Amino acid sequence: MKLVNIHKQLLLLLFFLIGFQPAQAQTWTLQQCIDTAQIHNKNLQMSRNNMAIGEQREKEAKANLIPKVTANADYKYFTNLPYQLLPLNALNPVAPVGEFRAAQFGVPHNINANLQLAMPLYNPQVYGAIQTTKIASELTELQYQKTAEQIYFEISNLYYNAQILHHQLAFIDSNLINAERLLKNMQLLNEQLLAKGTDVRKVKLQVSQLTTQKETIKSKCEQVLNALKFAMGISIEQNLQIEPNVQYQNTKEYTPASTLDIRIIKTQNRLLSSEINTLNKSRYLPSLNLVGMYGTTGFGYNGQPASFLDFYPIGFAGVQLSYPLFNGTVTLRKINQKTLELRNNDLQFGLLTEQNNMQVENAKLQREVAKKTVETTTEQIQLAQTIYEQTVLQQKQETASLTDVLLADNALREAQQTYLSAVIDYLKADLELKKHTGQLRTKN
Repeated sequence: MKLVNIHKQLLLLLFFLIGFQPAQAQTWTLQQCIDTAQIHNKNLQMSRNNMAIGEQREKEAKANLIPKVTANADYKYFTNLPYQLLPLNALNPVAPVGEFRAAQFGVPHNINANLQLAMPLYNPQVYGAIQTTKIASELTELQYQKTAEQIYFEISNLYYNAQILHHQLAFIDSNLINAERLLKNMQLLNEQLLAKGTDVRKVKLQVSQLTTQKETIKSKCEQVLNALKFAMGISIEQNLQIEPNVQYQNTKEYTPASTLDIRIIKTQNRLLSSEINTLNKSRYLPSLNLVGMYGTTGFGYNGQPASFLDFYPIGFAGVQLSYPLFNGTVTLRKINQKTLELRNNDLQFGLLTEQNNMQVENAKLQREVAKKTVETTTEQIQLAQTIYEQTVLQQKQETASLTDVLLADNALREAQQTYLSAVIDYLKADLELKKHTGQLRTKN
């Protein structure tokens, strides 16, 4: 990392401005802003909640392997006991075949209470769901990292914009000092009848334009700082001062790594493959469950000759086998859907890879151009400042016109603006390059 070399006058002005900041104002570095966002940013908080939801879903899928115990109880009072048809020859062998008599069975009061146990011994859907939710949890974690990367990218851009606006204000203050000094000289010359009134008004116009530009930049700076506070998740009313010194790295090659977008696509591919595998198993493999019940059944009667309420135990244990024979091709249609989604995922992976390679090359080119522009305009600012000072001196000696002074001033401001634009282009291109090479959040 190297400090951007700017004009000595600008540095002195920056130190002057920093020295008179309120004592209670805290200067935030870029890393402090990012660390604060890690805690307070609402999007990151929601992403962490989504990760927790994914973990609970994975535990829920595993919980399907745990035995399920349910308690059941019911009471029935029959106003009319159920009927059953009895063959007459069941009680009287000589009765003709095919004749029946209706008979009521049971008692009016029926009470049932039991505990039922169900435990899957083998269920392809349950085991498939466990694998699927595990991959889904990995995907949620990657999406959290993606959100964190976006926050990092957004805060870095806002921070760089705030730094550039800060330096623009410093340049304007420096130019305003020069313009006000020139205005005093022109007013003095006008009083001595050595300069025209139009020349004085031209310089006044320049001072007015710089003052207006300063107010505009101040407003933009406040807007950027407010956006930065919002991205950090802190109150808009909180006082925030950024580190004014702009820093950037020399051109270097980042080691390409798998980006989060690529990793998300790959994880989605695994998720779709797992879902297809689960659906295929559910089509051909049976489910085996352990079942059991223990309880009591009560029968009650409150008529003549004697009322009673008797309870009898009931219980059983066994296994239950379930094999899918035909479900109306529902599972097949689901498999076809997931297969098409998998093909789209493969196409998206190829598209994203090609797009990322293109963006890496573009970011490299933009960063290299910006770096050269920064180096060139740094020298141009110094040269333009020297030319401006010499032109002002020549104008005092009446060897240069006011137009020459204004042209020199415009050249200085143009060089300053080009320099600032190149710096922010460099920083943003470097961010883009880190992002597309998977190095955005890597400590360097």
